[in-house]
Amino acid sequence: MKVIFLQDVPNVAQAGQVKEVADGYARNYLIPRKLAALAQPQAVSQIETRAKKMEVRLTTEMKDLASHIEGKEVSLKAKAGAKDKLYGSITSADIAAELQNVTGLEIDKRKIELAEPIRQLGSYEIALKLGKDITPKIKVTVIEEEAEEKPPKKEKKVAKKKAAPKAEKKAPKTAKKAAKKEKKAPEKEEKATKEKKRTAKKVAKEPEAEKKPKKAAKTTKAAEKKTTKKAAKAKKEEKTE
Repeated sequence: MKVIFLQDVPNVAQAGQVKEVADGYARNYLIPRKLAALAQPQAVSQIETRAKKMEVRLTTEMKDLASHIEGKEVSLKAKAGAKDKLYGSITSADIAAELQNVTGLEIDKRKIELAEPIRQLGSYEIALKLGKDITPKIKVTVIEEEAEEKPPKKEKKVAKKKAAPKAEKKAPKTAKKAAKKEKKAPEKEEKATKEKKRTAKKVAKEPEAEKKPKKAAKTTKAAEKKTTKKAAKAKKEEKTE
């Protein structure tokens, strides 16, 4: 079946082209999706004129896009190992996304002519096929992604946090000991005052005990004098007799 393509169909035809395709492919896929129409003479002439206008418009748009991206540099970071080989790969989708970030323009990844994904660090010149004879080139540089190092301060903080619960456990014990000491302090003071009173009473009693022996000594001396006087009188009486 001969059809005229209304839109670009990758690897089949571009919009405005008239081409012979399989009947089932045209009836079940191209025509229901409005990608193509039957190539009738009247329809073909209408579509051809419309396609030419569209082609002119698309060409101007693609040329304008090409002027904006020509010579642009795109940098992509990736993890690499020995001999600058990437652990993964850089695809056309990655390049299209980064190119959009740089230019602000939406680029179809299928327009990027990348034979195979990039698997090594370095700089690459890559062409974009935006249309017939419209192939701007960009520079893609793949650099190594630096590994993030964790600061050692965090480890110290973790160590302090681990030690903190032990100190918190010890704190209640020391507080209990201090409370017990405070409770015992008045009891000790009372005992000390009682002991002071006892010693004071003992000291007060000691002089009285010392006085008693002195009084006893005086009485004995007086008794001795009386006895000596009586003895002297008795001797005198004996002599007179």
